[in-house]
Amino acid sequence: MVDLKRTELSLHAEKAVLVQSYRAHEREFARAALKELDELARTARANVVSVLTQQRNQPDPASYLGAGKVRELARLCERVEADIVICDDDLKPAQVKNLEKRLEVKVCDRSELILDIFAQHASSLQAQLQVELAQLEYTLPRLKRMWTHLDRMAGGTIGGGIGVRGPGEKQLEVDRRLVQKRISDLKSELEKIESRHHRTAASRNEKFHTIALVGYTNAGKSTLMNRLTHAGVAVKDHLFETLDTRTRTWSLPDGREAMLSDTVGFIRKLPHHLVASFHATLEETREADLLLHVCDAAADNAVDQINAVESVLDSIGCGEKPGCLVLNKIDATDDRARLPLLRRQADPAVAISAKTGEGIDELEATVQEFMDVSQVELSVETGVGNGRLFSLLYEKGAVLGRSYNDGKVSFRVKVPPSVAGVIEAMGGKTRRIERTPTAANP
Repeated sequence: MVDLKRTELSLHAEKAVLVQSYRAHEREFARAALKELDELARTARANVVSVLTQQRNQPDPASYLGAGKVRELARLCERVEADIVICDDDLKPAQVKNLEKRLEVKVCDRSELILDIFAQHASSLQAQLQVELAQLEYTLPRLKRMWTHLDRMAGGTIGGGIGVRGPGEKQLEVDRRLVQKRISDLKSELEKIESRHHRTAASRNEKFHTIALVGYTNAGKSTLMNRLTHAGVAVKDHLFETLDTRTRTWSLPDGREAMLSDTVGFIRKLPHHLVASFHATLEETREADLLLHVCDAAADNAVDQINAVESVLDSIGCGEKPGCLVLNKIDATDDRARLPLLRRQADPAVAISAKTGEGIDELEATVQEFMDVSQVELSVETGVGNGRLFSLLYEKGAVLGRSYNDGKVSFRVKVPPSVAGVIEAMGGKTRRIERTPTAANP
């Protein structure tokens, strides 16, 4: 059966030419980056018809490419009847203006392309607000080359229908004020959402260990989420398929439970204003007790992807948070001899296949070990009638012993640090038990 919707989409897809400028020593990195740009363009529903690259020490400040390459690009665009040129770097407004004048087609940069993909995939109100904020912050310094009305600025097609310049200075100033007012309103609304997320995350931390799946886009986080929690999260082989954080209960083999969150994927050169806009979504990452950094072990540039994710985690204040590197997709890895090298990127590190289930037992054991190490051992005394506290101790901790004396019951338990305060609030008198090292168990 013919998929009419897909056929219609392909007929109306914009013909795109990909352009990249790179330094001589970045040749291998540039090859992987160009492949990723191709995936981004196709995710944005473009029809990639050609590619043009140039090796130079630095991009031309006026037109990104050198004069000769611009002429070559113009001839190429005319020959393939291109609708848009997509560059693998962020461009200055003047560079875009000069290129569009010479090429007579739309030009967009990497950030604009990523923003467009986010706009296509934003389904919840929160995601839509975050994308709109990022788009407007990107748009503000570029108003001179765009239409004047605000509703034309946040369009859903590549490049947002841009390419028409020349608004009058008076109208331009009106537009700037409109955009600045909308940015202010969006930030205010998102701050309220972030505050609610913070309270929700903090409430979960009082009762559960919280774990966040982080990683490069399309590394298999949603597939792993489904494997561990049977969440039924939609899984597609697309970049940035997940924009909204999803949290589910993860029941571990030893009977304990944790809250597992699937978060938005990262990417090389992730636009800084996009990271800022997604603060509310990233709240789950910042509040988590443990980060599971999921990496596509089958990717040729896996190490670069790991470094890119670590860079973003540092930028949002999560660089020192406890974590475990999860090398996913080992079922698709041709050369498993690479795995020891990848394991050395972090400690601890486990190799798994979220698709087949291989290695999941090692991942679960690693998480359980983290929960053991991060728990505190307490002596808890309370009245024999305090059933609510009894339930909390058995549900959220590990009860190691129990004794009764004169209407009181004493427990010896291991619980997450955040639960200790809850015990006091529920009428329990606590005392921390410090382990004494022995010769056999230093």
